[in-house]
Amino acid sequence: MTRRTGLASRTGLALAAIALVPVLLGGCSAQGSAAAPAGPAEELRLGYFDNVTHAPALVGLEKGLLADSLGGTKLRTQIFSAGPATIEALSAGAIDAAYIGPNPAVNSFVKSAGQSVTIVAGAASGGAALVVRAGIDGPADLAGTTIATPQLGNTQDVALRAWLGEQGYDTDTAGGGQVHIAPTDNAQTLALFQSGKIDGAWLPEPWVSRLVLDAGASVLVDEASLWPDGAFPTTVLLVRSEYLAAHPETVRALVAGHTASVDWLTAHPGDAAAVINKKLTEDTGKGLSDAVITRALAHVTFTTDPLAATFPVLLGAGVTVGTAKPGKLDGLFDLTALNAVRAKAGVAPVGAAGLGTE
Repeated sequence: MTRRTGLASRTGLALAAIALVPVLLGGCSAQGSAAAPAGPAEELRLGYFDNVTHAPALVGLEKGLLADSLGGTKLRTQIFSAGPATIEALSAGAIDAAYIGPNPAVNSFVKSAGQSVTIVAGAASGGAALVVRAGIDGPADLAGTTIATPQLGNTQDVALRAWLGEQGYDTDTAGGGQVHIAPTDNAQTLALFQSGKIDGAWLPEPWVSRLVLDAGASVLVDEASLWPDGAFPTTVLLVRSEYLAAHPETVRALVAGHTASVDWLTAHPGDAAAVINKKLTEDTGKGLSDAVITRALAHVTFTTDPLAATFPVLLGAGVTVGTAKPGKLDGLFDLTALNAVRAKAGVAPVGAAGLGTE
């Protein structure tokens, strides 16, 4: 798979971005809807994962940055474990926005001919890898093994299938082929690996670090090594296009709060682990060990840049491995609200790579 990417960068934006909400007059545009905006929404239903790669959501919720920015709009949340399930909820109208990996977002956009979702910001780059058991020292040792991914068609699932294809292995979406791919919930993946029932997994953080430190796995492929400068999107923030068209003010507030969360993460690296762990404990009843969360955070960059230039590559990989249909990505991004926040903070705008508005 040929990898092309823009440069990832830490935003360093001020927390005062929240105060920008009332004066962001540019407005977000949504694809495929001419309905007049209905004003701020009564509520915003937000999906996210309990992953370190979703730390902007975890921090934004734990520190109240998202709720403060949304003002009178009530914030409701729902936790997911993989992108395709999140897209199902978005498509059903059960949630309005989500932190999610890029491949499920692309698949939804293409299947709907550009009508379903709009990416309004990046959230995280990096933090995904293939980890394996002892005795697997290179690609040649993978024949006949079983490797887990979070869900069929999710971002790590596509990355694994594409990489295996480059190594000369045949796979299929039913789990057959020379390497058997088993889409599995991340928590179950850890247990299956510890019991010897699978040979490895391509996962996001903190699950990479959990398998390495808690289960003795080793990293065979750090996905960052496959991209120029190691920059590739792991998490983006997207909204239902219908919701964006009806409530652009609310989406602008969401983007401002999200930007404040990313800025807090980049400005407080020494405090990030404690805040993230507090939210994980509230959500799951158990936090991560200091060693796991420290290792996980060392492999993730938090950025509002969605790295738009990588998305045609991601779509191409999905098409090649059979988890996506070919299509156009024109209009996938609306970065106008994000760039208004960045401009106010004196930070350079990010680009949509010709795939939307900036």
